[in-house]
Amino acid sequence: MKMVKSLLLGSAAGLVAVTAGQAADLPVKAKPVEYVKVCSLYGAGFYYMPGTDMCIKIGGWVRSEGTWGNINGSLSGTGLSEQINSRFTNNFAIRYRGYVTADAREQTAYGTARGYIDVGVNESDVGTPATETSNTFSSNRAFLQWAGFTSGLTQSFFDFYSGPAMAYRAASVANYEDTGDGGWWVAAYTAQLGNGLSASISAENRRTTQIIGVGQTTVGAATVGLLNGALLTAGLTAATGYGGFQSPDIVGNLRVDQTWGSAQVMGALHEVNPGYYQASTIASANGLGHASDSWGWVAGAGLRLNFPVVAQGDYFQGEINYTQGALRYLGQNATANFGALNNSSNQQGFGLLSDCVYGANAGVGGTAATGTGCNLTTAWAVVGGYEHYWTPQVHESFVAGYEAVNYNSQANNILCSMEGGGNGAGVGTAALATPGCSNNYSWYSLSSRLQWDVTKSFYLGVEVLYEHLNSATTFNGLIPTNLNLGAPGPSSSMGGAPSVGDQNAWLVTARMHKDFLP
Repeated sequence: MKMVKSLLLGSAAGLVAVTAGQAADLPVKAKPVEYVKVCSLYGAGFYYMPGTDMCIKIGGWVRSEGTWGNINGSLSGTGLSEQINSRFTNNFAIRYRGYVTADAREQTAYGTARGYIDVGVNESDVGTPATETSNTFSSNRAFLQWAGFTSGLTQSFFDFYSGPAMAYRAASVANYEDTGDGGWWVAAYTAQLGNGLSASISAENRRTTQIIGVGQTTVGAATVGLLNGALLTAGLTAATGYGGFQSPDIVGNLRVDQTWGSAQVMGALHEVNPGYYQASTIASANGLGHASDSWGWVAGAGLRLNFPVVAQGDYFQGEINYTQGALRYLGQNATANFGALNNSSNQQGFGLLSDCVYGANAGVGGTAATGTGCNLTTAWAVVGGYEHYWTPQVHESFVAGYEAVNYNSQANNILCSMEGGGNGAGVGTAALATPGCSNNYSWYSLSSRLQWDVTKSFYLGVEVLYEHLNSATTFNGLIPTNLNLGAPGPSSSMGGAPSVGDQNAWLVTARMHKDFLP
């Protein structure tokens, strides 16, 4: 009995010892894994950042496209700007773009605080080695929103009509004032008034084209020169003829969004502050001085109507604008004068783009210059488009736009004198245009884009766009040699200055696009 008892006690002691040894070898219990959680507060694609109450969404897109037609190596302007159409003109271009986006949001006592940014590459190539780019950094969004305030690089609060929504080459459509593609600096406040009604006031980066200042060295001199730099040239990004940045543009809108669509009325004030009557003048001690500052303005209205009774997804959108002295609100990518040459017929159409025109004859014998004030340029434009869904995945847009630019009599007298069609009394207050010279012009565009949405985040499409320029005219029917209408210059390969004539342009674009998130 004692032997059995000893065996049992020994076995128990050994089992305890073994168990204790094994327990000592077990790893320490790991902390629970903190998985990323879906954030449903702001829609699809948002996740909580681990350990915080902040939600973030990472997205992006990639695009490749090619355009054939009257482009002259530029995919950012119209087919009627700086088009020489010679053997050296680039009529085909490719562009490839890719962006990564980040949208971070969190709740505060005064509403959602949001930060948004996108970064990527935006490159184009027209087959000329000098124009090839590599790893071109691009960003068109970097803004903050909180308690009704928006500040940073986003979209102008003047915008309503969405050009890229209906046209791949939206910059070639008349009345394209949309800043959405490139982005625009704003500092704005939006008040939500209820029932889909809102009102916004915004201080924004000024939208400038150019100020044309014309003058002479002596009264009656045969040579007329530009005092504030050349007329707009290819790729111009600074404002020729403008003084320093003294005031942002003041923009306001009143908008309503409902199930039937949306509508907006908007306006903007824009300071037009020209330089000196003479480019080299730093002070007005010699009596030359400068034209007084003026305030340009623009007013517009936009409308969008949904037509689900025709087909699900169908809608119409349109916008009309009128301006005096703020023409870039009618053409956001307008960075060049209109000028298109047809070498086969030796005809060229043209139209000068400006916010203001002034002129001055230089003082003689200590007398003051006979300078004019700043004549604000008048323009109006309208654009409209309809999107129709042939099937749930195949849809087509039809877009038409028209724009007209008009100079008052004094501005036209100054410009005609510069172009050689004046009365010989200079380019100041006594300037007078020769009959037949008119710098008023207009242009219109028509386009159709067909797109196949292969999936919700991947599409293929093709677009055909037509433009027509109703040219300004000169006193002798010939293009003046001193107008900056794009290299290699107004003299055609046939010799001599081309005659003035209306011009046309055709553009065909094919695109492939993939979003990272639907």
